[in-house]
Amino acid sequence: MILKTFVEPPLDNNNYLLIDEEVKEAVLIDCSHYDDKIIKTLEETGAKLKYILLTHAHFDHVMGVYEMVMKTGAEVILHPADELLLKDLNSFTFMLGLPAANIPEVSRYVNDGDIIKFAEHEINVIHTPGHTKGGVGYQVDGKLFSGDTLFKESVGRTDLEGGSHAELEHSIRTKFFTLPDDTVVYPGHGPHTTIGHEKKYNKFI
Repeated sequence: MILKTFVEPPLDNNNYLLIDEEVKEAVLIDCSHYDDKIIKTLEETGAKLKYILLTHAHFDHVMGVYEMVMKTGAEVILHPADELLLKDLNSFTFMLGLPAANIPEVSRYVNDGDIIKFAEHEINVIHTPGHTKGGVGYQVDGKLFSGDTLFKESVGRTDLEGGSHAELEHSIRTKFFTLPDDTVVYPGHGPHTTIGHEKKYNKFI
């Protein structure tokens, strides 16, 4: 499986493209910005974008979703607890002086423990409230895409609506820290890390 990272505006978000070379299917984890480089990568590999998996619905993770769906026909997946946050997307763009974004339609809502089939892979949905009510991580093939729940030696902010540090810490300890130590963590911002490293060095948990 190919994994490519695209660092996108407006806040240097990590968007992750996973491509199965044999079946020619792809998934995109978060879509902060419509990026022609993602489309070019799909074209070069001959892969069809099947899903856009949203780790949560904060504006900086979803502003490119609508245009990407229009281009690729991908299905949008989100946890239902972030539905209202997605619909309220432009209250954030307005406050920050950003242009209004088209609000995408969600194709499928997922909950903790759900499995998303992607080519020959199974993506496990891990619900991790704390940064937002509907935040999730996606686990596949020894990799964890943690959104803004867990960063390298840090955690996501909890001072926005729906945030709770107690919930965030509980989510990390009971969901993420039960994964194998060699699980590679790919966060919504910043460098990747491992579960073992975060157990040892993350002072926020």
